[in-house]
Amino acid sequence: MTTDLSGLAALIERQWHRFGRETPADGLLLNRAETPSGPIRSVYRPSFCVVAQGAKTTLLGETGFRYAAGQALFASLDLAVTARITEASPARPYLALSLAIDLDALADLLSAQAETLAEEAAPAPAFTPLRTVTLDPDLCDPLARLLTLLDHPRDLPVLAPLIGREIVWRLLGGPLGPALRQVGLPESHAARIGRATAWIREHYAETLRVADLAALARMSPASFHRHFKAVTTMTPVQFQKQVRLHEARRLLLAAGDVAGVGYAIGYESPSQFSRDYRRLFGAPPGRDGAAIRARLTAEPTLP
Repeated sequence: MTTDLSGLAALIERQWHRFGRETPADGLLLNRAETPSGPIRSVYRPSFCVVAQGAKTTLLGETGFRYAAGQALFASLDLAVTARITEASPARPYLALSLAIDLDALADLLSAQAETLAEEAAPAPAFTPLRTVTLDPDLCDPLARLLTLLDHPRDLPVLAPLIGREIVWRLLGGPLGPALRQVGLPESHAARIGRATAWIREHYAETLRVADLAALARMSPASFHRHFKAVTTMTPVQFQKQVRLHEARRLLLAAGDVAGVGYAIGYESPSQFSRDYRRLFGAPPGRDGAAIRARLTAEPTLP
């Protein structure tokens, strides 16, 4: 495992210097830090995060999940979280990758291999939207191939989905298999709430109606509201606000028009947008966006 992790860490380091956080591979994000961080507020997608070096802690509500080198975090649906990088230094920076789970590929594999997976399946654990596990050594090879594929842009659109499918298949056969099956079966509790969080993330600027989300989840409004908060630790309206403000932060990287960004994400009042943004990120949107742009400009890159 040590050699494999060293190889993954070297690949993450190299590709991060080339691309930064967002890579050309759909759903593949990289993370690197030389110092422990303060609170990092973000909205996770259904994803699989692997730490190759250093350590991180993610909070969902009041519950913390720590994962260090050789461990992984699985997020089963869209979730608003607060994280901290806890182990990082210039000599040994924090290095990690996150890969979005292709839910279509997951559903296809569950359908095509239902009998085989049923025979191998462990009993379904109590549902939790975040779960940490030790990284399966068999995953190091496809993860390394996916990172290396970034060097071959012509091959990327054809081969990356195939490697992603292989990774999902290996996850299904490992300790995360029961949790993945909960997400991939359309009428499971996890999938129902997942449909609602995904809808909010995709339609964050629209007016939210709990009754419509409950119908999407095939629950009564009262039951849906109760289960949504139990899973995400937030009400649907609170979750939508988190998604809106994170999208605003992304938009502010390219635009200095604070009021325009506020309107674009669904706010009708610029002053309310500014108050909510500052409450979440600790600075007004204009100042925060300028600081992030300056920080990104100052980051060194390699050819």
